[in-house]
Amino acid sequence: MEPTIYRAPGPFRLESGAVLPELRIAYHTYGRLNAARDNVAWVCHALTANSEVADWWPHTVEQGRFLDPDRYFVVCANILGSHYGTTGPLHVNPATGRPWYGSFPHVTIRDMVRAHRLLADALGIGRIALLVGSSVGGFQAVEWAVGEPERIERLVLIATDAKASPWNIAINETQRMALEADATYGQERPDAGMKGLATARALGLLSYRGPEGYNLTQQDREESPESHRACTYQQYQGEKLCRRYNAYSYHVILDAFDTHDVGYARGGVEAALGRIRARTLIVGITTDIIFTPAEMRRLQRRIPGSRYGEIDSPFGHDGFLVEYEQLNALLRPFEAEP
Repeated sequence: MEPTIYRAPGPFRLESGAVLPELRIAYHTYGRLNAARDNVAWVCHALTANSEVADWWPHTVEQGRFLDPDRYFVVCANILGSHYGTTGPLHVNPATGRPWYGSFPHVTIRDMVRAHRLLADALGIGRIALLVGSSVGGFQAVEWAVGEPERIERLVLIATDAKASPWNIAINETQRMALEADATYGQERPDAGMKGLATARALGLLSYRGPEGYNLTQQDREESPESHRACTYQQYQGEKLCRRYNAYSYHVILDAFDTHDVGYARGGVEAALGRIRARTLIVGITTDIIFTPAEMRRLQRRIPGSRYGEIDSPFGHDGFLVEYEQLNALLRPFEAEP
């Protein structure tokens, strides 16, 4: 299903002071907005996902699930800088008549959320009944809940945090180093940096899945194989991303990830999280090494009146994509509360 494109009425000024001469936002919706306009469930997507949430998050946008389109008007908008329709590096810069490529300006998580807010206003959405974000999507969701506390009724934060940690940033920097080590990165063509992108993705996947996930799924099926299953898996995952993404968008979004600090210019993280008025559920994953259960519990303690739930999974950070039955069992009772 192709996304709908919203075109903002004027230039979009970024937090850095740079200006995008035009802003387009790709988005998908499911279900119908009711007459009271109070049945919105907004999903903020993760790093390389798109706005078609029913495609990349299986068994969530279904009848009887926590994003039930019979109950909610479900919205997911593609983030700034992405490869999937929203203004990004492969779009044409109107000032030059050529694609932005490596000259695309620096964007932040707050820029992404401001773009979401523009779209919500354009769609006539006031209150959001349920705001859901996982990973980088959780960064956006917590930023939105702090920036507009009166707009968000319920908030679900999955495998995420209020600030990018040094560990998170180190993972991202290692991936950027891989991108920049590709001699073609920086060339003005859409397939520049592809070998670097494949390597960056393979590096990132180590942190997404972790040792338990790999040891469970990538055991060799014979003794002394010529090619180890774990090796071909890494190669396949790198090549798979190259078929659907570009190196410039990947770099832009890794950079934006590192800007996440909900307490910036708000008196610190504790003060910022204290602004949240939404009824909040925090969800951790037992084997997540990017956002550990201990970090998720700390986030829960910082948000007034929030509660904590946990997914038991060997698949690390990617558990939120795999363990949809456990996730549904946690979220359905929460979002159904009066």
